[in-house]
Amino acid sequence: MEKDDSFKLEIVDENEKASKPAGFNLDQTLEEVDQFIQKLVPGENKFVKCIDPLQELVDSRIALYEQKEPAAKFGLNIDEDNSFFEAVRRLSLIVNNIDEFPSDLAAISCLNRASSAHFRAMLLFECEFRALLDNPKRTGEPNVDLKSPNSDGSQGSSKPEDEFPYFSSQSIHVMNQIATAMIFAGYEAECCTVFGGLRLKALDVEFSKQCYENINVDDVQKMSWESLEGEIDNWIHIMKFCTTNLFPAERSLCDSVFSDNRLTAQRLFCDLATSLSIRLLNFPNALVWPRRYSTEKLFKFLDIYETLRDLANLDIGNDSSAEEFMSETSMAQCRIGGAVVSIFSQLENSIKNDNAGRIPVAGGAVHPLTRYTMNYLKYACEYKDTLEQVFQKQDKLQGSPRQKVVEQESKDVNEDDDRCPPLSPFALKLMMVMDLLDANIEMKSKLYRNSALRLVFLMNNGRYILQKIKETAEIYEMMGPSWSRKRTSELRRYHKTYQRETWSNVLQCISHEGVQVNGKVSKPILKERFKNFNTIFDEILKTQSSWIVSDGKLRSELRVSISSVVIPAYRSFLGRFKSYLDNNKQAGKYIKYQPEDIEELIEQLFEGNTASMAPRR
Repeated sequence: MEKDDSFKLEIVDENEKASKPAGFNLDQTLEEVDQFIQKLVPGENKFVKCIDPLQELVDSRIALYEQKEPAAKFGLNIDEDNSFFEAVRRLSLIVNNIDEFPSDLAAISCLNRASSAHFRAMLLFECEFRALLDNPKRTGEPNVDLKSPNSDGSQGSSKPEDEFPYFSSQSIHVMNQIATAMIFAGYEAECCTVFGGLRLKALDVEFSKQCYENINVDDVQKMSWESLEGEIDNWIHIMKFCTTNLFPAERSLCDSVFSDNRLTAQRLFCDLATSLSIRLLNFPNALVWPRRYSTEKLFKFLDIYETLRDLANLDIGNDSSAEEFMSETSMAQCRIGGAVVSIFSQLENSIKNDNAGRIPVAGGAVHPLTRYTMNYLKYACEYKDTLEQVFQKQDKLQGSPRQKVVEQESKDVNEDDDRCPPLSPFALKLMMVMDLLDANIEMKSKLYRNSALRLVFLMNNGRYILQKIKETAEIYEMMGPSWSRKRTSELRRYHKTYQRETWSNVLQCISHEGVQVNGKVSKPILKERFKNFNTIFDEILKTQSSWIVSDGKLRSELRVSISSVVIPAYRSFLGRFKSYLDNNKQAGKYIKYQPEDIEELIEQLFEGNTASMAPRR
């Protein structure tokens, strides 16, 4: 052994000797104190004999501990520390049961000395507890493999000091010993005050690291949406940091430090979580004050709602200490939910009030309102579960006329649909939006003077809506298969009506009926028929090539259905009556198209070719 090491050992040995009264046996003294407290044997001599050595031990140890640096008083000699805590525990039993002991002068003097030593021990514990909490990254600790108690009472592995809350396993072990001793001694209030105050301070520091700023109602009212959007993102980031990192780590610390006092640990964590949460809830509460938000702001509010839901799902217990936390969180969530319903309802208002301009969309294309509404609903339904929850809580549709209509309609669906679950409040709201959109599209279709173009407009918008719903499983599930079948049937009806209104005159021109007079083919009638066919077909081609059918499948279906009736009829008419024209020159004058030409030209319909656009109204 080196000279310096032996010198240090000698000093330690001398301190240990000085900390024990002459002829002192710690185990024997603790046993005698335990027996005395257990039996409460009266008698001055025995009382003083077993208490005085204990009080002297505590006093001498306190004197030694007071010479050490703050946050480093315990942990260098584990056995010595344990014996000190055991001695203080016995002293606490004596002081807390003082009324049960003798009341003669000698005993009173002894109890006063014991009370004084006990009070000094509590001061020492409180100061060291404060120092440890205020200096989480202790330096110069011995390399001992102490394991801090976990919330389940088991021993866990050491916690890295570079992670929040930055305490080493030894610091947590010492704080656990101090907290247990203080609470056992009746100093729970003092212990909790120190812990709660310093932990709140530490959490404030963590908030500052996350760039958290307290934003009030006035700040919100002055902000542009772009600035506010950035603040919302930052608030969500901080809230997620709290719920996934900060709060779990803080709960673990509370459970470890107060592992022998679970209710105290629960209350302290709950108080800390509530204090921080109330500060964080100021922001969403400020957002819902009188400020109107447009429909596209819905999604940020849904993000806020989901973040609050995660906070509400945080397990902080179910006793009275958790009531304020749950109440404040629930109220904030309810306010944001109300804002979500209000913003979503503005979509209904925007559809109702979309009467700007009396000019129809060029070419019968999908209306911008249809695109906006369906894309909005598609995006909104990415939050389906959240919206279901919001509307369930904010349900204002129960017993409404719309509910009764839906209930009546449900009686008319087929057996398969009878097995579908009842419509939720959000599904009802979605159906109301779709009803409004249908009515708006129907109204806008009447702006077209050309009835065929009106039908193309209805097909375009109807197909777009149907495709969006089929592409979005959440919307399709809520709308139900019967709704989709009904919409498909409507599209077929529009298609058939369009074909009849547009191409019936064309087919009439190339009908075999009426061409013969008195059993002979009339050349003037035949020439007129070819001429009329050319004129009507050219007009249709010129007009409808400028119309727009953006859905490739619908465009193909229209062209195929047109070709399937026009081309066979034209080929038959041409083959039957071409020979009745006088010569090739005359035939060339009246027969402008071959069947292959007709087929090729039909493929040019609905391309939105503005170069050949005719008046649309």
